[in-house]
Amino acid sequence: MRVLGVDPGLTRCGVGVVEGVAGRPLTMLGVGVVRTSSDAELGDRLVAVERGIEAWLDEYSPGYVAVERVFAQHNVRTVMGTAQASAIAMLCAARRGIPVALHTPSEVKAAVTGSGRAEKAQVGAMVTR
Repeated sequence: MRVLGVDPGLTRCGVGVVEGVAGRPLTMLGVGVVRTSSDAELGDRLVAVERGIEAWLDEYSPGYVAVERVFAQHNVRTVMGTAQASAIAMLCAARRGIPVALHTPSEVKAAVTGSGRAEKAQVGAMVTR
């Protein structure tokens, strides 16, 4: 099974691809960031995110896409950008008929480290092992 994971963001949209089978360690195939300039027009930024995600889908042909679920933040502008990037990722997958799963940050942390309250450094250490 090959999965494209998306950590949505309008300025920095994290992407990574893993492959593996149940009960075995996953293999990291690629990791990167789709970046857009905060000075660019919103429509141009959304197109850039779409092109970036499409490029990852073209290169790795995942069978599934996992997107981090948008959660409430104090900064409404940040939430909007994150939600827009998330929608772009889901749209790109839907166009190709690729199933999408949404996961909260706590679910991802728990799956990777065993604790839903893990710090980013702990998650990074587990992913790069």
